Amino acid sequence: MSAVYGAVLTLSLILLIFSAAVSVPLLWRGFYYIQINALHLTEITPWSYDEIRCAFDQMMDFCMKGAEFGTGVLKWSEDGMQHFADCRVLFMLDIRVLIMSAVLSLALIVYAKRKGMRLSSGDGSKAPGPFFFAGAIPMAVFAVICIMVVFVDFDHAFVTFHHMFFPGKDNWLFDPYADEIINVLPEVFFMNCAILIVVLIFIFSIISIVIDRKKLL
Repeated sequence: MSAVYGAVLTLSLILLIFSAAVSVPLLWRGFYYIQINALHLTEITPWSYDEIRCAFDQMMDFCMKGAEFGTGVLKWSEDGMQHFADCRVLFMLDIRVLIMSAVLSLALIVYAKRKGMRLSSGDGSKAPGPFFFAGAIPMAVFAVICIMVVFVDFDHAFVTFHHMFFPGKDNWLFDPYADEIINVLPEVFFMNCAILIVVLIFIFSIISIVIDRKKLL
């Protein structure tokens, strides 16, 4: 296997792992539904379970499906809507990366198999293959990020994230009276999303490493 081919496959697999992990909380709305009761949102806000779920669904339909923006019975502002429009750009980028990296990875794997190329370690030298590096690199990166978050704090990481991905904008600083949906999207929910993404990255990375070490390809 050439170094260039191995590097391209490794990068494609890394993008697949990252984008797949991020896509789970975007596509799995049940993750939020579970937390409506777990975070006692019906007790700390004036809205019912169905009203909160409807507000979340309408917001996500706008972000993921391009539907007209709305938050059910909850009030919203133009600035708030614009922030979700910005979120939609990032969400759609992740889905596109997921699809493209999945197609590219599959195409490269099929090509390698047809050419009789071994994609995992076990060629006699036991040198790590693309799947090993595709698993080891995300694990190392997120291990460092997790350590930084622990030693800094999630609040600071949350603010830094928004400054990085929404440069020059402050419409993510919601007024809870003008954009009532922020009252049912507490910071702990986003922290749980981050935890889910990190856990999934580690799971997918371990699977990739196992594929390499067990010589499954």
